[in-house]
Amino acid sequence: MASTMLWLALAGPLGLVAVGLLPEPNTRPHAIARLAFGAALTTLALAAVALVMVAACGPLYTRTLGLGGGGLGLYLDGLGVTMFVLVAFVGAAVIRYSRNYLDGDPNQGVFVQRLCLTVAAVLMLVIAGNLVQLAVAWVATSLGLHKLLLFYPERRAAQLAARKKFVLSRLGDACLIGAAVLLYSAFGGLDYPTLFQGAAVLAASGSDPAAVQAAALLVALAAILRSAQFPLHSWLIEVMETPTPVSALLHAGIINAGGFLVLRLASVMNLSASALDALAVVGAVTALFGSLVMLTQTSTKVSLAFSTVAQMGFMLLQLGLGAFSAALLHMVAHSLYKAHAFLAAGSVIDVLRASWTPSPGGAPHPGRLAIALAAVTAGVLLAGYLLGISPVAGPGGFALGAIVAMSLVLLLANAIDERPSGYVLARAALAAIGVAALYFVLQRAAEHLLAGAVPATRVLRGAFDLAIVVGIVGAFAGITLLQNELARRPALPLLRALYVHLANGLYAGTIANRLALRLWPAPSPATHDRR
Repeated sequence: MASTMLWLALAGPLGLVAVGLLPEPNTRPHAIARLAFGAALTTLALAAVALVMVAACGPLYTRTLGLGGGGLGLYLDGLGVTMFVLVAFVGAAVIRYSRNYLDGDPNQGVFVQRLCLTVAAVLMLVIAGNLVQLAVAWVATSLGLHKLLLFYPERRAAQLAARKKFVLSRLGDACLIGAAVLLYSAFGGLDYPTLFQGAAVLAASGSDPAAVQAAALLVALAAILRSAQFPLHSWLIEVMETPTPVSALLHAGIINAGGFLVLRLASVMNLSASALDALAVVGAVTALFGSLVMLTQTSTKVSLAFSTVAQMGFMLLQLGLGAFSAALLHMVAHSLYKAHAFLAAGSVIDVLRASWTPSPGGAPHPGRLAIALAAVTAGVLLAGYLLGISPVAGPGGFALGAIVAMSLVLLLANAIDERPSGYVLARAALAAIGVAALYFVLQRAAEHLLAGAVPATRVLRGAFDLAIVVGIVGAFAGITLLQNELARRPALPLLRALYVHLANGLYAGTIANRLALRLWPAPSPATHDRR
């Protein structure tokens, strides 16, 4: 019964594929849009049923065809079903939004079809039952995104971004395929149960075959390439030339593929300290870079794009520190937030303009900000201690929890600066403590949801991990102080120069564009057929 219901989950992606292959879509765009939304809602309903099944029966696996664990198979556990529901929900929202957003565009039908095919590829990626099927869906997702990025092929910025993405994606594909070959040689199969069982045996015996170590490093590199990590991030910033639904789907769904790959193979990744360390270092650097540059951007969409770069860095940092369940929690929260942010960006700007009021008075002071920073840090330490999450017991989750809570520092600082009263201070303090406590509670819930699907949260492995945690928390405390100083003293020459360099993304994008144009020159402007 469970196996039959699991195969039924395949009807969702297949329905989207069927809509994506209908002939002459531009002659009946509204019908195509309605069919696409219907298929998306059906997929979401099937995902909800799958969620109930996994909750009641535990992990579900079935396969048919193929040898050595290849062929067609489905695997749903806590991780897979969570991502299944998430992708189905975001896909339905984006497809529905596209019906109005592109209404009247002569190629609306083609766009909706490409959107359906891309969403279907992402869905197949998260419910795949083996590494071969995951690799096929991985490549299909990239190719579908490439077609969406070039929906307006006459835009040269879109061409440049798509070409850089194409090259990096092919490198990532090669890394994933190489990892699959090595894992097959080590474990004799590529279906997930075989991989997980083989990894458990190696973990128990304490052995570390060179093939597994190399495969883990290749998986880490594939995730880094897919997740737009510094300095290979510039393509993600430049895809703003595409329609907004593409940006929403990319930033809320497709960009998470790298993190999902590491989570799906977490038992294998847990065998390689060097692969996890690489993820932690690259993620930490990217998170710092993206967060700093985001503060200086004047374009809402570009600021959101740099936010995604930073958030993907945070996610890989958590994975590198062994906080696998916290990374999934981060992935889900970021996807929901970023989908809403892109789809509602224009409305948010209008609301902010309409609700602006002059400051009620009070002079900001760095000393008060330092007090707020110390109070937030103490609140995070207390909340983490009460819930058993500490820099030693859960370094990855604790680091991100501290950074999340620091977002409330300016709230506390404003409560102190702006004609402080006991009532305002109490509300601000309770908000900070409540957010910190809620984050750690959600971490515990994520650990319970993923029990058995990913390895347990790793404890602090040594001085290197401790240095990363202390460094990243300290660096974001410094960013908080810097943000305050940029607002207080923008005319200071040193801060003005720093602002200019950060606003230009430390020129990483410029260097990448020059190299890309040298290796793959853009054609002269011309009229393109978008069909």
